[in-house]
Amino acid sequence: LKDGPMAAVEARFIKVVVLGAGQDVGRSCILVSFCGRKVLLDCGMHLGFRDERRFPDFRYISRAGRFNEAIDCVIVTHFHLDHSAALPHLTEICGYSGPIYMTHPTKAITPILLHDYRKIMAERKGVAEFYSADDIDACMRKVTAVSLLETVHVDDELTITAHYAGHVLGAAMFSIAVGDVRVFYTGDFNMTADRHLGAARVPVGLRPHLVISESTYGTTLRDTKCSRERHFLELVHSTVRRGGRVLIPVFAVGRAQELMILLETYWARMGVQAPIYFSAGMVQRASLYYELYARWGSEHVRTALFGDEEAGAGNSDDDDAHAHEHDGHGHDGA
Repeated sequence: LKDGPMAAVEARFIKVVVLGAGQDVGRSCILVSFCGRKVLLDCGMHLGFRDERRFPDFRYISRAGRFNEAIDCVIVTHFHLDHSAALPHLTEICGYSGPIYMTHPTKAITPILLHDYRKIMAERKGVAEFYSADDIDACMRKVTAVSLLETVHVDDELTITAHYAGHVLGAAMFSIAVGDVRVFYTGDFNMTADRHLGAARVPVGLRPHLVISESTYGTTLRDTKCSRERHFLELVHSTVRRGGRVLIPVFAVGRAQELMILLETYWARMGVQAPIYFSAGMVQRASLYYELYARWGSEHVRTALFGDEEAGAGNSDDDDAHAHEHDGHGHDGA
């Protein structure tokens, strides 16, 4: 910052550079600069491209490739590939080695998805210039996991705080502050509780100078969740009653767990005897983390795992200490 009467004005100037997901879905990556600090919010990949367009154009950050000088820290809100999959490229290919923050569940689950996606793209589809399995492991070793409501001091002035976002296990919204200037970034969030996760929680009294919010489907009018679920269950049940079989292709992490709870509840209420099977691959591995980090889940999940007394405690703002030991090893067996 410059000295003199304009210093205070420049200190409160917030610059936003959208490197991905601006009027588009995929490749979420936003560089926010204020008060002499630069924070990269998410580092996702665009799954619709197989060339260099799949990654954010990091030349907008530093054309000289001096990313450690150009970025004070990187924050990843959740494990979905459009928010996290460019991270190994940034660290192992571009050379960024500065602070990276995400929640404990996100750090545990992200390498599962990264290894699986790399195997599909590089080994099965032959996509060139893709990062390696070793790159993923090296990248994840650079990540610092944070707990909900934990204020992390990146340096003497820059702090970040994670807040519960719902959406998927480990998803967080982040408050970023330098002095009394504050930016709030949501990533994906869900203000309505699911069966396996709670609703997003924004602290009372938070008064950021800038809010950057996910807006996918923000202008789309859809049927209510209750209506869509009822229609889905009626289709499944009518098919089963006719002796048919139902195959449901679904995301392995998050959506699969939600549908399993939905079907299990409906089966019990309607007395349906037909068996329900799920994939023994990534769905099974991901479900283990839902048990490990069950206190992030909904009351339904906590009751199933811990009983009625523990369920009333609500979503934990601190991760279980024993769960931290598992961070970074989610790719085993991928």
